[in-house]
Amino acid sequence: MDTQQVIAPPCAPPSSSGTRPDVTPTSGVLHVNVRHVSGFTVIGNHLAQHHELSLIAIGLAAHIQSLPAGAKVGIKVLTDRFPESEARITAALHELEAEGYLHRSRVRLPSGRVVTRTVSYNQPRTEASATTAPKPRPRPRTQPRRSTPTTAPAAPPPREATPPATPPPPAPVHVPPPTAPRTPPPPLPQPHAPTEELHRAASALLADLRRHAPQLALTEGDITTLAPGIATWLERDTHPDTVRHALTSDLPAPVKHPAKLLRHRITTLLPPPLPGTADLTPPRRRTVVIPLQNCDTCERAFRATHPGHCRDCRTEHPAVAHSATG
Repeated sequence: MDTQQVIAPPCAPPSSSGTRPDVTPTSGVLHVNVRHVSGFTVIGNHLAQHHELSLIAIGLAAHIQSLPAGAKVGIKVLTDRFPESEARITAALHELEAEGYLHRSRVRLPSGRVVTRTVSYNQPRTEASATTAPKPRPRPRTQPRRSTPTTAPAAPPPREATPPATPPPPAPVHVPPPTAPRTPPPPLPQPHAPTEELHRAASALLADLRRHAPQLALTEGDITTLAPGIATWLERDTHPDTVRHALTSDLPAPVKHPAKLLRHRITTLLPPPLPGTADLTPPRRRTVVIPLQNCDTCERAFRATHPGHCRDCRTEHPAVAHSATG
């Protein structure tokens, strides 16, 4: 019972400077660092911890700085490389240009082709770093004169004062050309007489597309938006298999925006309404029926457009025929 029990470890003695040594933090991030010997890129904390840039812009700058010289970094190439949309990639490039990490300009090649030249900076580009310092002018060499014992050495000629170098004009600011406004897409077709059965069948057909084409998985909001267009197809007596084939055949690879692709196909491939039975029947040739007339002399029936005498009466009685024709 005389042995002292130790419940907690003793505190670490303070260092010579009076502060306690570093201990492992109980919360926050813990770093496990392995020294890289090949295949790495040095990224400054001014970029990785930038307070103004978005996370997409920081990641895009790190990706561009890790690429070799001459790599393609156009908007189409970056959109194919990353899952972000073209609008987000463009906005991130504008952020990097505004903060001085990127500079893009249009350059005309000797062949006449105009290309975009992109310059990446691992330090933010400023006006001082953008202008190159002028090279110092070389001093003129003066050949030394031989001194004679009888004459005193000649004094060296005075140095010519070099005029102050004028700084080069600032680099022209590249202003991208204005883009033409995009034409709005055509409106989604709407059924002439929408019913609950049509809407239910259209929604079921859209939700079932992912069984036939997994890349056409739609959200509930997309199905609600596109259902009136499919209802228009079904209202025009289009078979569901025909609708499914039109929407799932010859799909691009990859399908980036399934809802936009389906909206385009529903609008542009909409079949016309089926013609009626009367429209498919060929027109009949109209026959002219000459009515029957009673002869004024013998009361015999004969066909004529106007009342009068029959042929026999006109033959036997020429006077009657003459009066009829006169």
